[in-house]
Amino acid sequence: MAGAFVGTWNMKESVNFDEYLKALGVSFAMRQVGGRLKPTTIISVDGDTVKLETKSTFKNSEINFKLNEEFDETTADDRHTKSLITVDGNKMMHIQKWDDKETSLIREVNDNTLVLTLTLGDVVSTRHYVRAE
Repeated sequence: MAGAFVGTWNMKESVNFDEYLKALGVSFAMRQVGGRLKPTTIISVDGDTVKLETKSTFKNSEINFKLNEEFDETTADDRHTKSLITVDGNKMMHIQKWDDKETSLIREVNDNTLVLTLTLGDVVSTRHYVRAE
């Protein structure tokens, strides 16, 4: 199910990411650093476990999960969430819940591009990636 997402994805463009981080409660200093990064996302599958790695010159993070099964996640900004990831066609939906809040991270693949749409309340950010050669 996650096969279309497997690969290495390099970020090329980010829109409204600072506002999204602000809505999450990320400090000004961390937003300044985070907004300048162009992370690489690596998605792989081993059996029924999906690994999603995010690598940058500042910080790396990794989550391992099974589709359709809730799991505990510690995010790159150190939130402790209950998360659920599902796939529907070319969309991977990642829902994080914590402290009566919820955010969605929707990854959509079309050929060699991946668009990550981050939504928290009425704040929406998009991050555009291309598949590494």
